[in-house]
Amino acid sequence: MSTLNGKNIVLGITGGIAAYKSADLTRRLIEAGADVRVVMTTAATEFVTAMTFQALSGHPVFFDNNDDAEASGMKHIELARWADAIIVAPASANTIAKLAHGRADNLLTTLCLASEAVKCFAPAMNRVMWDDLSTQSNCKRLTDKNWFQFGPASGSQACGEIGEGRMLEVSDLLSSLEHCFKSGELQGLNLVITAGPTYEAIDPVRFIGNRSSGRMGYAIADAAREAGANVTLISGPSHLSPPEVKRFVAVESADEMQQAVMSSIKNCHIYISTAAVSDYRVADVARQKIKKTEDGLTLKLTKNDDIISVVANQQVRPYVVGFAAETENVAENARQKLLRKKLDMIVANDVSESSADEPDIGFNSDYNALHVFWSSKGQLEGEQQFELARKSLLARKLITLIANRYRDNTQHAKDTA
Repeated sequence: MSTLNGKNIVLGITGGIAAYKSADLTRRLIEAGADVRVVMTTAATEFVTAMTFQALSGHPVFFDNNDDAEASGMKHIELARWADAIIVAPASANTIAKLAHGRADNLLTTLCLASEAVKCFAPAMNRVMWDDLSTQSNCKRLTDKNWFQFGPASGSQACGEIGEGRMLEVSDLLSSLEHCFKSGELQGLNLVITAGPTYEAIDPVRFIGNRSSGRMGYAIADAAREAGANVTLISGPSHLSPPEVKRFVAVESADEMQQAVMSSIKNCHIYISTAAVSDYRVADVARQKIKKTEDGLTLKLTKNDDIISVVANQQVRPYVVGFAAETENVAENARQKLLRKKLDMIVANDVSESSADEPDIGFNSDYNALHVFWSSKGQLEGEQQFELARKSLLARKLITLIANRYRDNTQHAKDTA
């Protein structure tokens, strides 16, 4: 499966004859499983029409002074947060200069400046413009800012000259963009990840559960796979389609999840517990549906094992990452949980109600904001905050942090052995 499957891609199109190739790029991105939104500069609309890209992408095209209700409603900040990657293709010398110097005088440059997504540009211009020292300097500025540069290629140009400056062919752009999501940070490591809720049966019909959707855990599993890990994903009930991990295990109850975890933990390097596991289960599950005959119903609950604590207390244990979904005192509760349960890292998120002007975060949302803490020798060692963003973007950032901390721990263990 392509690493672009399920990704949100913003395709920026600037003024240049190579813009006609962007139509094929749009089609190929969608075939790879990506959701595409097209942003055009005013100059780009003089080479190709917005209607072409609306037909290909299935969505209104974004450009300055757009009157379309759906397009104008998705402001640059929303679009910037929505994107997993932005690719500017073709990228004219003018737009490259603007991006290099932080100019934000149109929708495309503004959303690029406002986004934390993967950013790529595919230069396309006359060979002399490409060779100009200013263009070369601007491209270096962009790559120094962690932009990925695709091309250019060499060959015949629309102006009749031959040389370097052509935009890469669509197949090359596609493979280059796919490669951007393959970090190799966890190459060859074995990860066990839990996700979603657990359901504790009351009778054959009813259960006790929670609001976890599994989105964060699934996003982390996908990011870990892209980073080269061998991923086992153990999931409670979720409507999401599982990512293409090495092994997927569907469970329902906390007891089933514990059994699946303990049978998978051998040779595990990193254990990430994102699942919202039920703290309690019904002591006596009714064999038949309970009839509504009384005004009240009393259920006796018994405590479930704390799976992450069981893993953390293994004699030979993996690097253990927990999650703390909190509605109050988020940071303090997470710090206490980190030390009390002897975890290596904990990821806290606020699942209380969001303000009216911000997207909902946490359960049943595509967005989240995270506060991460990690420990060493039973003491709090560091912390990092990740501001509001799509869970897919946060997952990749979190995987990078986990990979770095895991390597540091492993190296420290070797140095002190």
